[in-house]
Amino acid sequence: MRVPRRTLAALLVLAAVPAAASCTAARGDDARPGDEPPAALAPYERLLPAPASAHAEGPGYAFGPGTVIRTGPTGDEEVRKVGELLAEQLRGPSGLPLPVVDGAEGDGIRLRLDGAAEDAGGEGYRLESRPGGVTLTARTPAGLFHAGQTLRQLLPVSGPGTVPGGTVTDAPRFAYRGAMLDIARHFFTVEQVKRYVDQLAQYKVNTLHLHLTDDQGWRIAIDSWPRLAQVGGAGEVGGGPGGHWTKDDYRELVAYAGERYVDVVPEIDMPGHVNAAQAAYAELNCDGKAREPYTGIKVGFSSLCVGEERTYEFIDQVLGELAELTPGTYLHIGGDEAHSTPAADYAAFMDRAQAVVAKHGKTVVAWHQLATARPAGGAVLQYWGHDRTPAPEKAAVVAAAKAGNPVILSPADRLYLDMKYDKATKPGLAWAGYVPVRRAYDWDPGSYLAGGLPESAVLGVEAPLWTETVATRLDLELLAFPRVLGLAELGWSPAAARDWDSYRLRLAAQGPRLDAQDVNYHRAPDVPWS
Repeated sequence: MRVPRRTLAALLVLAAVPAAASCTAARGDDARPGDEPPAALAPYERLLPAPASAHAEGPGYAFGPGTVIRTGPTGDEEVRKVGELLAEQLRGPSGLPLPVVDGAEGDGIRLRLDGAAEDAGGEGYRLESRPGGVTLTARTPAGLFHAGQTLRQLLPVSGPGTVPGGTVTDAPRFAYRGAMLDIARHFFTVEQVKRYVDQLAQYKVNTLHLHLTDDQGWRIAIDSWPRLAQVGGAGEVGGGPGGHWTKDDYRELVAYAGERYVDVVPEIDMPGHVNAAQAAYAELNCDGKAREPYTGIKVGFSSLCVGEERTYEFIDQVLGELAELTPGTYLHIGGDEAHSTPAADYAAFMDRAQAVVAKHGKTVVAWHQLATARPAGGAVLQYWGHDRTPAPEKAAVVAAAKAGNPVILSPADRLYLDMKYDKATKPGLAWAGYVPVRRAYDWDPGSYLAGGLPESAVLGVEAPLWTETVATRLDLELLAFPRVLGLAELGWSPAAARDWDSYRLRLAAQGPRLDAQDVNYHRAPDVPWS
């Protein structure tokens, strides 16, 4: 079966027909006695995100005790690291030793860099499975890593088995495929966030946006302003103990994510959402009085003192230290819900904040309210509006994009993971409405914003998870999964592959894998979970 880019969706729909005809919500929360399970998808039909092209053909490779991972003839240290990580990811489920060796000759799993693979781009790859082995080829180590994640899905959830014969040729639709985690409202440890990174990376999500500061907490140590973490970090929503990361903690997380080709984008929200900082330092308030710690969930009441030079010394030192810790391209400066900052002051402040980011060699990302001020050239706007967002606000984003400001799409009524699935969902909020799994998936980023926003202006998509009501790993995972898998497909797969009827079957096929990884996911009733 050949599955080229333009016909992938159609073939997946055909594969879905027996299931759609036999049951409406089989094996979901409301499955009924007598419901028939859907027809099993073939291995290449189950892949998520859907690849650009898949070709299942001939006998496959026996993955067993004699399998080795070969990292090619180049001696490239980064390729070796990709091979070691892939071996680690496969050893646990398979129980196999999987030694990693240099050299391209012989059977096994072969990782190869090919600089001539131009069609693959920076993250694309080719996977070929034959009786003599599985060959993963890419132009970059990032592409090899993504190929390895596809290979994981072609193997049994546990034990040895056979990688079915065939070929996958793949590359992402959008460069930026992100998830945001708010550790300011409720604190999460580095180890907890590492687990989320692993979960995201196996589905080719390549960016982790960390919301590090807000009214309720300041979570990153800053040497020049030590009370930010010591005082501002000592609390959270509901009055819990809070906490903060040291610089070494942050470096550890950044390095861990980088090994999985996930870039970290840190956010220091400003000029609003700053009560934790103002509780730590009285000089950040226009009246010179320290604020009381805040443990509620209201927004829009705090603001930095825009007219004071000390404010800009503060953001220069904070962003400077953070830039030194962050190897990636972007620094996020927030800019949302600054209701206590007059419009003229907001524009003047954002002018200077953007200049500080540029001074430290980074590119600005800000929430889409920056479009109502003066976005710097190349600054990235993150759109978090929804169906009810006023037309002029959307038009400002489109105008900025046409002027050269890329857009990350995070519509709240599609991709905000903290929105409840339905009224029965216990954690989460519903101010943007309920967001069931189908609604989170069934839209096209390339044509989402009306008014002429071209797909070329869309840098990518991101699914934020705000934590006003999320204090545990179980609640985090329940809200994120399985919706974040839809985000992964929207960001990676070709537009032609986006089809709910086929997606729901491929999503259901991920259930055993999520179960094996002990992921606490929502069993959406319209997905035929096994």
